[in-house]
Amino acid sequence: MPESSSVSSEASSRWSRLSMRSRLLLGILLPVGLLVAINTVSLYREALSAVDTAYDRTLLASAKAIGELLSVEGSPQGPRLRASVPYSALETFESGNSTRLYFKVSGFQGEMLAGYEDLPAWKGPLPQRSKYAALVDFYDGFYRGEPVRMAVLLQPVAGQAGIGQATIQVAETLDLRHALARQVLLDTLWRQATMLAVIAGVVWLVVQRSTRPVRALSELIQSREADDLRPLPSAPSGLPAELQPLIAATNEALTRQARLLEHQKRFVRDASHQLRTPLAVLKVQVQSARQGDVEPMQALAEIDTTVARATQVANQMLALAKAEQMRQQGDQPHAAMPRQDWAEVTRAVALDLAPLIVQRGLDFDISTEPAPIASHEWALRELTRNLLHNAILHTPAGGRLTIELRGLDELARLTIADSGPGLSPAQQARLFLPFASGDNPSGSGLGLAICHALVMSLNGRIALSNRLGAEGQVGGLDAVVELPRAGT
Repeated sequence: MPESSSVSSEASSRWSRLSMRSRLLLGILLPVGLLVAINTVSLYREALSAVDTAYDRTLLASAKAIGELLSVEGSPQGPRLRASVPYSALETFESGNSTRLYFKVSGFQGEMLAGYEDLPAWKGPLPQRSKYAALVDFYDGFYRGEPVRMAVLLQPVAGQAGIGQATIQVAETLDLRHALARQVLLDTLWRQATMLAVIAGVVWLVVQRSTRPVRALSELIQSREADDLRPLPSAPSGLPAELQPLIAATNEALTRQARLLEHQKRFVRDASHQLRTPLAVLKVQVQSARQGDVEPMQALAEIDTTVARATQVANQMLALAKAEQMRQQGDQPHAAMPRQDWAEVTRAVALDLAPLIVQRGLDFDISTEPAPIASHEWALRELTRNLLHNAILHTPAGGRLTIELRGLDELARLTIADSGPGLSPAQQARLFLPFASGDNPSGSGLGLAICHALVMSLNGRIALSNRLGAEGQVGGLDAVVELPRAGT
């Protein structure tokens, strides 16, 4: 069993290394060759059967010719068969010098009357069904050390002296039959080989022409530069329709790669731009501390603030990069993501930010319902944390802040309502753009961009709208996020 498994594995490995052109040629020519071989054997057997039938008829004709030379004569013991058969009577049935005929005639009592006495006597039964209108049997045997084909004819003979049945045996050497069989075999093989060569040539030509567009497409892809992510031609000349889905899938993959590459370039560009300022400030602060221009404790406090801001920017940029990657790549199929209870995540985030809520003296209220979401826990936590942190920063000291999570039929809706100043028209125009920090100088402007990318990657919706009071004045901001519930 291990040896057969190893052989099968090796054959599979060799097949996988073949080109598509080789696979097509082998896949077509091998079955055709097998059918041609089977057809050759069948034709050869049919030809041999036809040859045997023809020569057996000749043997039967020889036996009947001998039977016509027999007569019955009277004797004291009763009717007796009389045979006068010269060998010249069979010369007309011989085919030149390549074959030889032998005969033997036995009388009514089995006595030898004419022919070759040492020709083996017939002992077999007559066939139950015969295609000849005679009592005849054909069989193969040996005579004088060489193979022969024999015919035995039971011939009724009648005369004035009486009636009886003679046994006539005729044997023929097989030299001519073998020569004819070889000729038939050679003719059959030649015709089948010619047909197979024609089929192979046609198949090779068709495969060559059919795979030419594939080879051209391969050369086109190989000739491209490493950073050339332009889509391939949607309908290359002569490309089979079966390969159009491959072209579409390749173009889709190239488009995703181009978006990822552009995202990476933008990330590097934005990171260098956003981190350049705090690093420059940090360098100045360190130089001032060394020169003694600032008190040591004050210098350390300023350095700590600058480092904290740079760390916040770096962390948020990494979160944004991961969210954008989820959005553009699709991460993994929605149904394959783990299930998370958004209510538990929301309460955990609120607990983490509780010191900041207490510090600002906010009137805080939270109400949640179980809401299973197909998502990574870090994505839900980052989304909720950014929205709640923004709401805390924009709510005035002593103001009201509420969180409400409700499960609808197919959606889960999170609403974070603050009592801040709301959004200005300029801020609404650049709401989810990176680095749009609005009127908060301490922010990096990445929080809402991260939230938007995460919500889009989870097939949800996000909206920020001003909450108007009775007199039309802005009474705060409502951040509403809707995500599809798991299992819907």
